[in-house]
Amino acid sequence: MAAFCFRFVSRVAGRGRVFAFVRSVNGGPQSFPHTEDALRDHNTNFGYEKVSEDEKAEKVRQVFSRVAEKYDLMNDAMSAGIHRLWKDRLISVLGPLPGMQLVDVAGGTGDISTRFIQAVRYQELQANDMDIADGMCVDRARAHVVDINREMLEAGKRRNDLLYPDISWTQGDAEELPFGDSQFDAYTIAFGIRNVTHIDKVLSEAYRVLKPGGRFLCLEFSQVENPLLRSFYDSYSFQVIPVMGLLLARDWKSYQYLVESIRKFPCQELFKDMIQAAGFKEVTYENLMNGVAAIHSGFKL
Repeated sequence: MAAFCFRFVSRVAGRGRVFAFVRSVNGGPQSFPHTEDALRDHNTNFGYEKVSEDEKAEKVRQVFSRVAEKYDLMNDAMSAGIHRLWKDRLISVLGPLPGMQLVDVAGGTGDISTRFIQAVRYQELQANDMDIADGMCVDRARAHVVDINREMLEAGKRRNDLLYPDISWTQGDAEELPFGDSQFDAYTIAFGIRNVTHIDKVLSEAYRVLKPGGRFLCLEFSQVENPLLRSFYDSYSFQVIPVMGLLLARDWKSYQYLVESIRKFPCQELFKDMIQAAGFKEVTYENLMNGVAAIHSGFKL
């Protein structure tokens, strides 16, 4: 892993963009400056394309507006349904409990939040069966889906409103969440953080809205460790996924961007450092399928 991360940093540095990790003295949230050229001209990456920060935000919004109705179908097709197992694993790591308050950022159509509510209901049924619920007084567990894209939220709400009344749907920006400080027990973001303009701002907001003791969990595509698997994965990603997008969603460009955005995302160790820089403690990650995806975890302590 260390060698692969070194190659990533060297490749970036060769183009004049160097990640700078700035540690704080008091051990609290740490700054994570943008790359040198971003500070100079406020440009960022939209896949492999260099665009302004404002332009990226609009382009990402357009991508997910176009794919909203076919998003879940495409996820199943692209991963042969494996993304469902990864999301199940995310919820298993979280360990939902009755009364827990979850904010599901970039939650789209709600497939993390619905899993969360299902897990809570199972815990409640177990408590009732064991007669340990008597005398317990806890608030209802709720999931709060936040997404910047209205079309994604509407698609999720149409499918889930009747079955999951304990899910709320809010249009909002991951870099500026519409919530007060220390409100949530858990924060999840699945396959969303690589699409934001400022990862450091998203992590800082996650830290802000979590209660002390709250947990941050991020499921995201990552860097494959095995060279042979990496070569196969690259070929599949660039040659097959955009074609699937064209055939199933009539949209080549959006899925070409999604593939490119995965390759531009930091490797596991670099992202771990970024989470720690935001103030989180006990930061770990678990590779899924040799690093095709990874679950990063941290606590606000």
